[in-house]
Amino acid sequence: MSLPAGTPETGWLRVLFLGLSTLASSSLAQLELHVPTGLNKLEAIEGQEVVLPAWYTMTREESSSQPWEEPIVIWFLEQEGKELAQVLSYINGALSNIPRVSLVHSVTTRNVSLRLEALQEGDSGTYRCSINVQDGKSPSMGHSSKSIELKVLVPPAPPSCSLQGVPYVGTNVTLNCKSPRSKPTAQYQWEKLAPSSQVFFGPALDAVRGSLKLTNLSTAMSGVYVCKAQNRVGFAQCNVTLEVMTGSKAAVVAGAIVGTLVGLVLLAGLVLLYQRRSKTLEELANDIKEDAIAPRTLPWTKGSDTISKNGTLSSVTSARALRPPKAAPPRPGTFTPTPSVSSQALSSPRLPRTDGPPPQAISLSPGGVSSSALSRMGAVPVMVPAQSQAGSLV
Repeated sequence: MSLPAGTPETGWLRVLFLGLSTLASSSLAQLELHVPTGLNKLEAIEGQEVVLPAWYTMTREESSSQPWEEPIVIWFLEQEGKELAQVLSYINGALSNIPRVSLVHSVTTRNVSLRLEALQEGDSGTYRCSINVQDGKSPSMGHSSKSIELKVLVPPAPPSCSLQGVPYVGTNVTLNCKSPRSKPTAQYQWEKLAPSSQVFFGPALDAVRGSLKLTNLSTAMSGVYVCKAQNRVGFAQCNVTLEVMTGSKAAVVAGAIVGTLVGLVLLAGLVLLYQRRSKTLEELANDIKEDAIAPRTLPWTKGSDTISKNGTLSSVTSARALRPPKAAPPRPGTFTPTPSVSSQALSSPRLPRTDGPPPQAISLSPGGVSSSALSRMGAVPVMVPAQSQAGSLV
């Protein structure tokens, strides 16, 4: 229960409670607070509600000439290791209380029973009720207090069942059962369901820890085993299925497990090898790129062959040397050189002028192969410059 502690109101009420108790002990008691016999210790279940019964009586009934004022009612909660906390107060007709706490009846009925709703385990403790009443005409005062101890019980929370060991014929296994929450502490019971029902006891059963040891397993011991966790206020259960395997089945299971593990290891190795190989290939490719030399660019003029500075014709080594010349008529007095042209200047003899048709260009195709055939073979046509009579290139 979340209770306010250390507040100013709680402080002065505690002082008032102690002062009135001291004063009442030195004066004649004029009222008495009652708690039913045998109900000063109560137990309740978590989640439910409980009523702490209490009422007071006067030792001398007031008369019409001696009226009594409304009493002062205070309920406190004492818990081990914690400060005294106020849970309800009734002073001068004003009621103050924390959530889930209230009075069952009106104070004017002299019944000051306390109701606690939606109980929690933290509500456990000793509840003390203090009553103070003052005579309207005299300074005398009456005081009384009683205590009720409350213990909130918690049913076992649903437990968890597990199997420890490999269940095959001739071996031993242990069935475990544990509830995470219980007050008081839960006790455990194991039993085997039909068709061969069986209830287990010690020494195979540990009722405190919830373990059941099964030794020298046989196929007849296969079945559903149920664990029940219980205390005085409730129970919860879980179950586990036991299938006892023969030697061959156990070998198959073990082989499957080992095979799976080996497969996972191999797969991991292949992935690692692939990653290393990819990294090596990538590094090798980077090294090749760094060591490679860019190809030289020949200083050729577009559409012409390379000509030396002294006017001589350089030998053409590229594929462009195979390009056939265009079918344009040569100039009069010139001739077309053969494909094998030396690097020296050639003298051109003067040819007589004729009135006949202009000479045809000499084919550069070796063996009489046509230019279209050379083009299909991948040859590139090239223009070879003519030479004038003076020996200079035209």
